[in-house]
Amino acid sequence: MSTSAESSANSMEAIVSLAKRKGFVFQSSEIYGGYNGFFDFGPLGIELKKNIRDCWWNDMVRRRDDVVGIETSIIMHPKVWQASGHVDGFTDPLVDCKVSKQRYRADQLFFAPVTVDGEVKGYVSALESEDTTADLQAAAETYKRKKALQGTLAPVTAIEFTEATPEQIPLIPSPATGEPGSLTPPRAFNMMFETNVGALRDGSSLSYLRPETAQGMFVDFKPVVDTGRVKLPFGIAQIGKSFRNEITPRNFIFRSREFEQMEMEYFIHEDADWEKAHKDWIQWCWDWLKSIGLPDSHLSLYDHEKAKLAFYSRGTTDIMFKYPFGVQELWGIAARGNYDLSQHAKASGKPQEIFDEDSKKKFVPHVIEPAVGVDRIFLAVLCAAYAEEEITDEKGKTDTRTVLRFSPRIAPVKVAVLPLLKNKEALTDRAKALYQKLQRRYAAFYDETGAIGRRYRRQDEIGTPYCVTIDFDTIEKEGDTFTLRERDSMAQKRITEAELFALLDEQVY
Repeated sequence: MSTSAESSANSMEAIVSLAKRKGFVFQSSEIYGGYNGFFDFGPLGIELKKNIRDCWWNDMVRRRDDVVGIETSIIMHPKVWQASGHVDGFTDPLVDCKVSKQRYRADQLFFAPVTVDGEVKGYVSALESEDTTADLQAAAETYKRKKALQGTLAPVTAIEFTEATPEQIPLIPSPATGEPGSLTPPRAFNMMFETNVGALRDGSSLSYLRPETAQGMFVDFKPVVDTGRVKLPFGIAQIGKSFRNEITPRNFIFRSREFEQMEMEYFIHEDADWEKAHKDWIQWCWDWLKSIGLPDSHLSLYDHEKAKLAFYSRGTTDIMFKYPFGVQELWGIAARGNYDLSQHAKASGKPQEIFDEDSKKKFVPHVIEPAVGVDRIFLAVLCAAYAEEEITDEKGKTDTRTVLRFSPRIAPVKVAVLPLLKNKEALTDRAKALYQKLQRRYAAFYDETGAIGRRYRRQDEIGTPYCVTIDFDTIEKEGDTFTLRERDSMAQKRITEAELFALLDEQVY
């Protein structure tokens, strides 16, 4: 059997369709029309998500001596968010279209003047895309043609709507209507979800769903120091839900209103080489992403401009991933100084210092923060794993195979057990016995329905790395071997039960 080159058709439509069809991700409340920005994870999706979390936790916490884990509450004292700056500053610039009632993030809305022979004749707009400038250029050419403008059209330059002047705003067309005059000036929109705690619903009961998990690690810094027998440098890690009232949720689960984060605050001495610590954690995060199957070719680094950093930040680097809809932020690694602990010490009146035995002094530690969304990694591994390829069997028949090439570490199902025939009790009994053994340690799947080739295809489509077929050689010949079929190469070989367990142990953990 030969394999041809993989298809380049790696569209979001195909991935979203597969995710729904195979039980990875469903739209939340779909029977009521869905709820924008919220998603449910199906039987295979929750396994994939759990495996991502477990891999991160094992590598970040259990296999390191300098990181401990905690779990903090979703709703915290509202003073936490006042001290952290979220109440006043956790905002996105919001733009309304007064005609269509559509809302946009101003930093995701772009415009450009239509310049003909050096004279501005009008404006065009476009929402951020993989190639926003090309979209604006096409819109400018359409504008010139419709207006029957004579002369040479200048190449456009994309300008973020946040930079529009008061004089330009009435002239910029709305993406919804294509007509100017309906867009409002940008205004600050706080993205925290508000809630009330207690029986009363007034200012005294106002609280928030956390927009990030990080502050939980900061407010529990002293309890961890007092109880955890930790010594600088050390980290506090957490996995948990966060909530942001995004203006424009988009790109499937990439930007949603309820999501899960994996964050770690790594505390270092105030005199430590923070640049080295920062680079070390960037490298660790890059290597970890590769360990779960993301290729170098899809990863890149983006250093935030110094001028655009928060005043307390020493530096932030994002690991970017090439999604089908463009290169986007996957994992942010920030050097935050001692801002957060200092703010909470000031607001609470409780010192957040630590005594360092080596330097014999008290100080507020600085912190390096690697923060990543589980859902973004979920989408990244789904996109990287998805492939369509043409295969030709020994009879020359060509077929298209859809396959998810998940790393065995995160694959929702690690191994499928397939008796060659379902009406041969000797085969099914041996297959079920092996399946029950595998179930004790791995996510396994048993399937006896349909032709063996079709069953292989079903497992390929959900990303199962190994299939074990119980055939007549298993029960008739000495050695008790099975046929092991590997997903990516589709190669087959004989293997014993002991060899199977050894292979899974090596590849999965």
